[in-house]
Amino acid sequence: MSQTRILVTGGAGFIGSHYVRTLLGPQGPGDVSVTVLDAFTYAANPASLDEVQDHPGFRLVVGDICDARLVDGLMAEHDHVVHFAAESHVDRSLVDAGDFVRTNVLGTQVLLDAALRHGVGTFVHVSTDEVYGSIPTGSCTEEQPLDPNSPYAASKAASDLLALVYHRSHGLDVRVTRCSNNYGHHQYPEKIIPLFVTRLLDGHKVPLYGDGLHVRDWLHVDDHVRAVELVRTRGRAGEVYNIGGGSELTNRQLTQLLLDACGADWDRVEYVTDRKGHDRRYSVDWTKARTELGYTPRRTLAEGLAETVAWYREHRAWWQNARTAPAPAAAATAGTAPC
Repeated sequence: MSQTRILVTGGAGFIGSHYVRTLLGPQGPGDVSVTVLDAFTYAANPASLDEVQDHPGFRLVVGDICDARLVDGLMAEHDHVVHFAAESHVDRSLVDAGDFVRTNVLGTQVLLDAALRHGVGTFVHVSTDEVYGSIPTGSCTEEQPLDPNSPYAASKAASDLLALVYHRSHGLDVRVTRCSNNYGHHQYPEKIIPLFVTRLLDGHKVPLYGDGLHVRDWLHVDDHVRAVELVRTRGRAGEVYNIGGGSELTNRQLTQLLLDACGADWDRVEYVTDRKGHDRRYSVDWTKARTELGYTPRRTLAEGLAETVAWYREHRAWWQNARTAPAPAAAATAGTAPC
C-alpha cells in the first residue's frame, strides 16, 4: 500500500500536534507518513509530539517556513501540505505586527512557491474566523467579504487570499479552512481557556476584558482536526470551508463555566480594560462543510470543557514547563533565513 507523504507545518503547536497525533494514532488512516516542520517559537512544545516520536512514519524537522532552501528540499519529498504554522496571538500582533506579516504572509508565499515548483497534490491552508471581522447577528458564509480588525487577522486574511490566488493563477490545489475558537488539551496557556484554568488551579485571579460580553463559538480541537482531514481528503480545489463548533458563548458565560469546573467564585475574576481590536462577535456558517464533507461537531462543550480542565489538572508539569521547553534535536535542522 502506497503512503501519502504529508508535510505538516507548525506541527508542534496546539492544533498541528493534535492533527499529527490523530493521523499517526490508532484511529488514523494508516496510509500516511508525516513530516513536521516547526521553528519551535514560544508556543510550540516538543512534548506535544512525544506520542508519535517512535512511529515509523514520523519525522521532525526544526526550521522556519521562511527558509526557502529548506522548504524547497522538503516539498520535493511530499505529496500534500497541511499548513498550520502561524503567529496567532492578537495581543502580540498589536504590539509588534512584523513577525505576523513575516510568518503568516511571506512564509505562506515561500510554501506556495515551493509547492507549485514540485507539483504538490493538495495544499490545505488553515485559517481563522477572525478574517471576517465582527458581526452583530447571523453567521458568515464563505462568501462573506473579509474585514479583519487586528494585525493578526489581517495577516491571516492576506495569506488566505494569496493561497487562493495560487489556485486561480497557477492551478495549484489549494483548500482553505476557517475555524472558530479552538480549545482542548495541550494548548499553550496564553489563550483564554488554558490561561483561566491554569491560573485558577494555581489560586490566582483571571482577567476578563471589558464587560465580558464578547461572543465566540467554541470548537473542540478533536472536531477541528477531523474537519481538516475531511477537507484534505474530500474537499475541492480552490474552495474555502468554514469549520464551526456550534457552541456560542459570551466570555462571561465561559468564565462562569470555568469557575464552576475549577471550584472557584467570581471573587477570582478581575475586570480589565478592553484591548484594541477586540471584535465583539464571531460566528461562521459551516453548512458547506456539513453538506459537502459530512462534517458535524461531535464533542459537546460540557464534555469537552470537563475533559480539558481535568487534563490541565493532571498534567501540571506540561503547562508549567511549556514556556521554557527547548527545541529538540531533529532529523534535519537549518538556520532561519529572511523571507
